[in-house]
Amino acid sequence: MNLANQAGDSTSNLLFVNFNQDRTSLAVGTKNGFKLYSLGSVDKLECIHESDSPDIYIVDRLFSSSLVAVVSLASPRKLQVCHFRKGSEICNYSYSNTILAVKLNRLRLVVCLEESLYIHNIRDMKVLHTIRDTPPNPEGICALSTHNDNCYLAYPGSNQTGEVQIFDAFNLKAVLMIPAHDNPLAAIAFNSTATRIATASEKGTVIRVFSVPEGQRLFEFRRGVKRRVIIHSLAFSADSTFLCCSSNTETVHVFRLETPSDKPSEEPQGWMEYFGQALKTSATYLPTQVSDMLNQGRDFAVARLPLSGLKNVCTITTIQKTLCLLVACADGFLYIYNLNANEGGDCSLLKQHRVDGRQDSVVLSEAPVDLAAVAIASASSATASAGPVSYAASLRAGRQPDFPAHAASHARDHQSAPTAALETLRLDDDDEFPPVTHKSDQ
Repeated sequence: MNLANQAGDSTSNLLFVNFNQDRTSLAVGTKNGFKLYSLGSVDKLECIHESDSPDIYIVDRLFSSSLVAVVSLASPRKLQVCHFRKGSEICNYSYSNTILAVKLNRLRLVVCLEESLYIHNIRDMKVLHTIRDTPPNPEGICALSTHNDNCYLAYPGSNQTGEVQIFDAFNLKAVLMIPAHDNPLAAIAFNSTATRIATASEKGTVIRVFSVPEGQRLFEFRRGVKRRVIIHSLAFSADSTFLCCSSNTETVHVFRLETPSDKPSEEPQGWMEYFGQALKTSATYLPTQVSDMLNQGRDFAVARLPLSGLKNVCTITTIQKTLCLLVACADGFLYIYNLNANEGGDCSLLKQHRVDGRQDSVVLSEAPVDLAAVAIASASSATASAGPVSYAASLRAGRQPDFPAHAASHARDHQSAPTAALETLRLDDDDEFPPVTHKSDQ
């Protein structure tokens, strides 16, 4: 999640925060460098790597390996691929425009620009395919599945409506287009097997889940009806039982993905339940908009952040045999909530950790943290935002380094980056991946 364009707190040190593909580590980019934290404990965050490279606004780790992809504000058109355990650079690429997102799996590395997508073979970093002239995508919205057999790339098919384009990044061919929403997309996410994709639009009230590659609508959830919100992230649990959704509000919603056949049959209790059942039964005779609303699911659980208005990213994972909802926020904190898989309801806050580098110690004091104080301290930044500004626009408005003329010719020169002598990278070795170093300046 790019935070470099976050309005409000000018003293914020945080530029980027995101979870890796298997939700075992957290990557944090700051004005002073980047850090990788292990998520093996609720009470303590172990810093497994720290770099002092300044102004890192994208850092993505490949699962639990040593491979990281890094982009800095000083060179927003240059991607660096590094082996962080050896402290060495494998290669770098320059592009014609600002890099908005980088996605990794064990087969492909995808670089998202505002109007194009570059698909690299992660074994030798060669460019295999370029999707050009995509609809303007200033937020860099895209998703790359983590499954080897279903290596799908999803991106907006329109900047006017909520079309989702699904592309087979392994066989390099288009798969299908899903007309997911009437409004432009705000967030998309695959489940772990890439058999489902979740979508949300800029309106932010409805979350939909579709089957892949069929494109059939499986679930529809209503996040809210009272206000238009900005959806920041969507994430499935590892077993695809739950889907979490975070936004610019103070609530993070968790939806349970179960079909009517999965639900135990229960007799309605009380007149309200009878009334609700009667409404659903008669939904087929009502106008489409009304029946759709009646058939939409509601959240199974909800977590409450101490403040609203700041960007954040959420995920669901199991830590020490406890199912947890994790939310990393632009206020510089990682919030860990308990998620009751049976009862749902309100998620209790188990721990919060500061990850923006403002404290020398990674682990917070064992004393309880005053969430109200955090909310008050950040309230001014939460209310000062005048509206969303795309990351690409914020960089264009700010001061950027001058690029030499040859940097814009990357499309012709991409093939010259990896040489034939580059050894195949060992993707099955998480401790020593990748074992070679190779540099390519363009």
